Amino acid sequence: MVAVERGALTVLETLATALLAAVSLAALPAYAQDEVPDPRVVKLAEEFSDPLTTLPQVFTQDAYTPANYGTDAPTNRVIARVIVPRIPKYSLLPFVQLVRPSFSLVTVPTGRGGATQTAFGDIHLFDLGVIPWPGRETGLLMAVGPVFVFPTATARVAGRGAWQVGPAFGAVYKGLPGYLFGLLIQSPISFAYTARDRQSVGTLLVQPIVLRHLWRGFYAKSGDATWAIDWRNGSSTTLPLSFGFGYVLVRAGAPPINLFVSGEWMAYRHDAPVAPQTTVRFGMTIAFPDWRPW
Repeated sequence: MVAVERGALTVLETLATALLAAVSLAALPAYAQDEVPDPRVVKLAEEFSDPLTTLPQVFTQDAYTPANYGTDAPTNRVIARVIVPRIPKYSLLPFVQLVRPSFSLVTVPTGRGGATQTAFGDIHLFDLGVIPWPGRETGLLMAVGPVFVFPTATARVAGRGAWQVGPAFGAVYKGLPGYLFGLLIQSPISFAYTARDRQSVGTLLVQPIVLRHLWRGFYAKSGDATWAIDWRNGSSTTLPLSFGFGYVLVRAGAPPINLFVSGEWMAYRHDAPVAPQTTVRFGMTIAFPDWRPW
């Protein structure tokens, strides 16, 4: 347990250093005086973090948690996600659709000791329809639709063992140059189970996103943490905070690549016996702008 606490302190010190660096950067001009930011790079940096982006892309991320509340075991989660935009010209529906399936490979604790098990997790998918008002020229974009969770976990401890469906809402504001503000809300609710002893699921998930373009392809953001409130089984609540940096690499004749790293800290938890304490995330996104049909 002492080793876990030391690991947590190391992660917190790293996050504190990153936060101080970010504050120092924020005090400086966003761009060098003798350079003009490439509008394409700025737009790509926003779209890589935009929950309502219409940019086709493949997203991969590894989230390592060296310290958890309620268990001595470290955990890990590898996520692969595909963003598939659909427009009325190529769809049966009269509005833009954003389809996003997510797949995961998780390493989770099997008890309060240090033992873990690695298995595939449940598949998450949301299908949002973009609301045509108030209009893109305002900088505000909103979308609504369903979210689905399929019980595809290959081990009991790796998933909830429940078929889930519920509402989802997303919003993004780009009216302030160099900034992006976003919000993604999901509330999957269980309606069928893979076993009789599986617990019902009803969780409100809120993901706030703030991004600031810094210089060239560099940006800072807080957008990887998801707040969770289990409204169906008591009042279990976890409110983590995250902060990180990313870099957009644009190469001639090759797809743009987004590289990022961030840290996450559990700022508040209530009635959550097992929960992440500190988490380090790093990942890569590859975009395919030539595949966008508009």
